[in-house]
Amino acid sequence: MPVIPKIRPISDLRNNFKNISKIVHETNEPVYLTKNGRGDMVVMSIDAYEQNLFQSEMYVKLKEAEYQAASTKKRYTHGEVMTELCNIIKEETKKKG
Repeated sequence: MPVIPKIRPISDLRNNFKNISKIVHETNEPVYLTKNGRGDMVVMSIDAYEQNLFQSEMYVKLKEAEYQAASTKKRYTHGEVMTELCNIIKEETKKKG
């Protein structure tokens, strides 16, 4: 179900800050602020911002992986990948321990 964006005039940032803060924290969605009827700013919670940042970083990494996969014919089985991951985890555990 699509989320209807919350749009408020920029004056609400000053006049109704508590309400805007409550909205962004309870809904985890941004509030769009307008100035003279035009979009000017977006306010969001830190949690929503960090989640958005994480998703953006993951998208970039997936695109890089797709590019790398397209540039070679080498493929790995599930077992090969899992074995390599286990080896990496073991090495990291040794370094920390």
